[in-house]
Amino acid sequence: MKIRINNRPAGSALLLALFTAFIICITLSTYLYLVSNQNQTVLRSMAWNSAIPVVEAGIEEALTQLHFVGITNLVANGWSGLQADGFYHKTNSLGNGFAYDVGIMPPPAGGQDQPTIESVGYSPAPLNLAGYYSTPWGMILGGTLVPQFTPSTPVTKRKVRVLAKRQTPMNYSNLAKGLIDLNGNNVKTDSFDSTSIDASTNKRYDPLKARDHGDVATNSGIVNAVKAGNADIKGHVGTGPNGSVDIGSNGSIGDKAWVESGKTGSEPGWVTDDTNVDIPDVTDLGFDPNGLTTIKNASGGQWPLNTGPAYDYILTAGNNYNIANFTGRIIIVGSGNVKVYVGSSFNLSGQDQIVVSEGTSLQLYVAAPSAKFGGQGLSNMDTDAMSFQYYGLPTNTALTFSANAAFTGTIYAPEADFTLGGGGNNTYDFVGATVTKTLTMTGHFNFHYDESLARRFPIRQYVVFSWNEIDPNGVN
Repeated sequence: MKIRINNRPAGSALLLALFTAFIICITLSTYLYLVSNQNQTVLRSMAWNSAIPVVEAGIEEALTQLHFVGITNLVANGWSGLQADGFYHKTNSLGNGFAYDVGIMPPPAGGQDQPTIESVGYSPAPLNLAGYYSTPWGMILGGTLVPQFTPSTPVTKRKVRVLAKRQTPMNYSNLAKGLIDLNGNNVKTDSFDSTSIDASTNKRYDPLKARDHGDVATNSGIVNAVKAGNADIKGHVGTGPNGSVDIGSNGSIGDKAWVESGKTGSEPGWVTDDTNVDIPDVTDLGFDPNGLTTIKNASGGQWPLNTGPAYDYILTAGNNYNIANFTGRIIIVGSGNVKVYVGSSFNLSGQDQIVVSEGTSLQLYVAAPSAKFGGQGLSNMDTDAMSFQYYGLPTNTALTFSANAAFTGTIYAPEADFTLGGGGNNTYDFVGATVTKTLTMTGHFNFHYDESLARRFPIRQYVVFSWNEIDPNGVN
């Protein structure tokens, strides 16, 4: 018997092994290539994203500059003079390859108070991505890069253009950080503009010219953050995110036509939950209360001298006062402004009254823990809400208003729980605006918001109005 043995060439097995190894090598190479690309993509993304916080740091630097010096002295605090590109610049190295160049372009003369901010943020890039990023960084002037630093690693840059706009908490009839309860009797809000002949008469509220910007808002996002009750609100009502508004069966929120037609509930689009207003504490009085004229005891006299009624305090315009216990009958006379610091107590009752003579204005800075505004209340002869300004300092946590007289002025007390009682049938119950921690209504009040306060109230901070990312290498 013959056994045949089929002899195969040894080379075939070797070729098969080499081919298999080649396939494995290709597979591994492809995998490593994909992993490398993924790694570069992740690193690129990290470097790209890390530039944005640096950009934001530059924008914060610019907003801080605008807050303290406005648009008239931008060369202060280490900023450059006006450059060829129309911007005042400042650069800052944050270390470890991070830096920013930020510029402020003031608005044109006679234009709106809306300066432009451009910020370029630089962040270090991985060495293996050097070809993707630019190496030098510096101040951009007229489209030309002027080096400011010499980084040890490649960097990436991103550029953002911001339009800044002044924002004031006095943009509402009533604004609060927390709960607003309008469950008083026949509460009403509307608006006018004391600087417009079309929206006022002799700078005063005129029911025939009233408008519907009597807005009520809170930053709170809780359920029923605004209890509107049966109030007639000619204006918008806003809460913080996810907050809600409770409206009574006879309550009405909307424009003038909606409310005056007798419709109840809220007009579509007039209740929102996107309120987010910066309400800073009063920390800068603009004067030293310890260096002012101090009045310890009741001392006053008749005004006009020898012929008029008697007052406990006669305060003269152009002077500042430190009154520990604010009570009694007070009159402000002269032409100009009076500032008063109240340190211990604020209590008006009985026949107590504040009289602001025509042509004068009073700024009260109240540090007392609680303040009671009763008695004969306020007589603002100038009929301008800016003629009486109440500022509650952080220690002023309670404010009660129970006077039966009309009130024309502004109340800014961010840490105070504000309670209003009383009121009456006076058409001019409350003219001006309030900003407080909370607001509780137990009486009858007509609120008439003076729209001009949004332009005239001194607490007005620059905030970001628009934000656009632009090409950092091009002229936009």
